[in-house]
Amino acid sequence: MNQARKPARRNAQGHRLKRMREQSSPSAIAPADEATGHAMRENAVVDCGWGRLAFAQTFKTAEELVEVLRGEESEKRDIAFYIRDPHVVLAAAPQEVFLDPSHTYRLNLATYRARRTSPQGYFVRRLCSEADAKAVNRIYRARGMVSVDPDFFWRQRDSRTLTFLVVEHEHTGDILGAITGVDHTRAFNDPAHGSSLWCLAVDPRASQPGIGEALVRRLAELFQARGAAFLDLSVLHDNQSAIALYEKLGFKRVPAFTLKRKNTINEKLFIGPPPEEQLNAYARIIVDEARRRGIGVEVLDAEGGFFRLSWGGRAVTCRESLSELTTAIAMSRCDDKAVTRRLMEAAGVPVPRRLCASADSDERARFLQECGAVVVKPTRGEQGRGVIVGVETEEELEAAIRQASAVNPDILIEECVRGDDLRVVVINDEIVAAALRKPPEIIGDGKHSVRELIERLSRRRSAATHGESRIPLDEETARCVRAGGHDMDDVLNRGERLRVRRTANLHTGGTLHDVTAELGPAIAASALKAARAIDIPVAGMDFIVEDPKGDAHVFIEANERPGLANHEPQPTVERFIDLLFPLSAARSERE
Repeated sequence: MNQARKPARRNAQGHRLKRMREQSSPSAIAPADEATGHAMRENAVVDCGWGRLAFAQTFKTAEELVEVLRGEESEKRDIAFYIRDPHVVLAAAPQEVFLDPSHTYRLNLATYRARRTSPQGYFVRRLCSEADAKAVNRIYRARGMVSVDPDFFWRQRDSRTLTFLVVEHEHTGDILGAITGVDHTRAFNDPAHGSSLWCLAVDPRASQPGIGEALVRRLAELFQARGAAFLDLSVLHDNQSAIALYEKLGFKRVPAFTLKRKNTINEKLFIGPPPEEQLNAYARIIVDEARRRGIGVEVLDAEGGFFRLSWGGRAVTCRESLSELTTAIAMSRCDDKAVTRRLMEAAGVPVPRRLCASADSDERARFLQECGAVVVKPTRGEQGRGVIVGVETEEELEAAIRQASAVNPDILIEECVRGDDLRVVVINDEIVAAALRKPPEIIGDGKHSVRELIERLSRRRSAATHGESRIPLDEETARCVRAGGHDMDDVLNRGERLRVRRTANLHTGGTLHDVTAELGPAIAASALKAARAIDIPVAGMDFIVEDPKGDAHVFIEANERPGLANHEPQPTVERFIDLLFPLSAARSERE
């Protein structure tokens, strides 16, 4: 009996080894497809817009594959996928190509099962217009990905090889995410009937959960319906959030390799992280633009965001967007909100009504009754710390005063003006960007508690902003939840929305929505007046507005170190470098 089992065990082991060899080392040129009688197309390359995808199993020699990668266009990113013998290909051009530090994952479409429930608040569809293409590029830029010519998307709208899917918000029509799929059978008559997934990207401002999962599932279902056997993807080894999603959906690691060309886009993947890698996103985006112009960069204090830029005999030390060009006087005027307010009143910029901090309890009660709701904030502080918005009762007012005083003993009590939070970036006496700032809100799924939904949204915001934006689970968040009629442990109905912060500060989970083209002349004039009154070259002016296109507005505060990474596609970083090194602007345009 034992003798009979041995051949069976050997056969099973041999089958497993054969399957592993087939998965990890596909033959250079596959035999004819039994179903069609056609051979796999040789030297198969597919243009995906952001670069070309070369299927390595269709190339007879490493030299032919390397020659294709040499033809990579400027500002593009070509990828050679399914490398059979990476050591051989690397040896063919060790100075030109490198092995990408990514994992390959595969979803078996024969066993994949579609999700029974559909997402709430958005839907997945094909990319079908120039507006879609521009929205996708905005998301790509926000994620640090290579943009695609909108005309390319349009030319490929009827392609069966490439599939472009987007997620559209059910009510606003905003594009929230995108994904690209490649049909291998259409691309090169793949005898394995495979497909692959590329460029999964979700808008970092999106509050809806499950967008990435919805895109992957829809693409998998589409290729499953076409009869594809599997869906493959390549993901960087340290992208833990993406890997967690893929493994949740049933993707499994397979031993396949990816090769890329050594270029400026891929630089940090083959030479290691540059010194500025430890800088936060607000400093790094400035450093990246400086390096692009050939300006020297010296990181002085990565944790604090300090660096020095040098070009043409001139050196300027910066902390993010705060430079030596901003005087100590201008900084002090921004730092003290009471001083800022007096300057605005003198300059004729509208400000909300306020109550003297030394007012007694009766005066506070009358002011509260007149205004209906007030804002309490420390005169000094940043990133929304200690600011309590929408205080409506005397008990809440006393608690807010204690909370704000813990940040700074001097406080301001102002009328709470209803409207949207607007940030206007002024650089060198020019309005460069304007964006509405929206407070974070969660969307119920009928399963998770308010606390859990806040934690999940906070993780997504943190991942999208490199740790710069998180929603604190503090008393202010709990107060907002209670004001919405809920407790932290309540489970919201599916699709129910709940705002969890009153302030729209980005560091506490807020999001930005560009309105530069819509900015009304009255608000624009006030922003310029404010910058001139403070005498500051770079600042973020915050207003409360009814409509960014209208006239009604009140000034809230000035920020001497505005985050320039939050205003894509506006050229905030370019104008900042122009301010520091004016002659580099002409050079940048020539390049």
